[in-house]
Amino acid sequence: MRIGLGLNMNGTIDDVVERARALASTGVASLWASQLFGWDTLTALAVVGREVPGVDLGTAVIPVHPRHPTMLAAQALTVQGASGGRLSLGIGLSHQMVVEGMWGYSFERPVRYMSEYLSILNALLNGERADVDGELVRAHTLGPIEAAGAPPPPVLVAALGPAMLRLAAQRAAGTVTWMVGPQTLADHIVPKINAAADEAGNAAPRVVVTLPVCVTDDPAAAKTRAERIFAVYGQLPSYRAMLDREGAASAADVAVVGSESEVTAAVDRIEEAGATEFSAAVYGSKEEIERTKSLFASLATR
Repeated sequence: MRIGLGLNMNGTIDDVVERARALASTGVASLWASQLFGWDTLTALAVVGREVPGVDLGTAVIPVHPRHPTMLAAQALTVQGASGGRLSLGIGLSHQMVVEGMWGYSFERPVRYMSEYLSILNALLNGERADVDGELVRAHTLGPIEAAGAPPPPVLVAALGPAMLRLAAQRAAGTVTWMVGPQTLADHIVPKINAAADEAGNAAPRVVVTLPVCVTDDPAAAKTRAERIFAVYGQLPSYRAMLDREGAASAADVAVVGSESEVTAAVDRIEEAGATEFSAAVYGSKEEIERTKSLFASLATR
């Protein structure tokens, strides 16, 4: 299982680049960044890719509704050109309260929306023109995107329910998860996506797992901090369903917390559950963050 770290997008662009350089120096395989309500993550990753060699980059994830697939394809290929082909493009549907309440788009038929979106995105990423007249998403381009030397990035679809897992297996390179514990991975995510890939005759899908991680001597305090930082995820229906499957009362219950040996054992359980890559969203005090990064540097090279 490949080992990665989350890349925080806070601060200036110079801060992001320096943070990426420091994280890459640990020897981890990849750095993963979310699109939240700050810098445009793909633009920032293009800068990081140009400035920081030797580490793969990923988005976990880019919400699809605010970006037409023609625009997202151009952005992703730009990052590929700037980074020498090191991007994994993680995309997702976000949540109804965000899509409708914040952006003013319809969240109707989300799986259909993603399917049509992928028809356009995959064509353009692979050097073809898009000619899709879907029910929810449409594109009729004059030709392919001109992005000389930029290879198509693998696309990962954030998938939790059976229909989305099937779509990720059939139309993408795999999935990237957040707030999904090891039991749910083993009993639900991994068997469903693998079965759908086998049925479609596709290669084994990537399963990139992202979770909060804190190496600490005070796990109770770290769990309390996680309760505060990650509380919103326990209230969002898609994550709530995964937490319920896990038997977790809150997001803090799936955070990976404890000593170096305890966190290592938890990461091993995630690998045994079928994850192909684990990315740690590191949190805690300054000392705990440094301990966590040090542990993951050792896990990346064992």
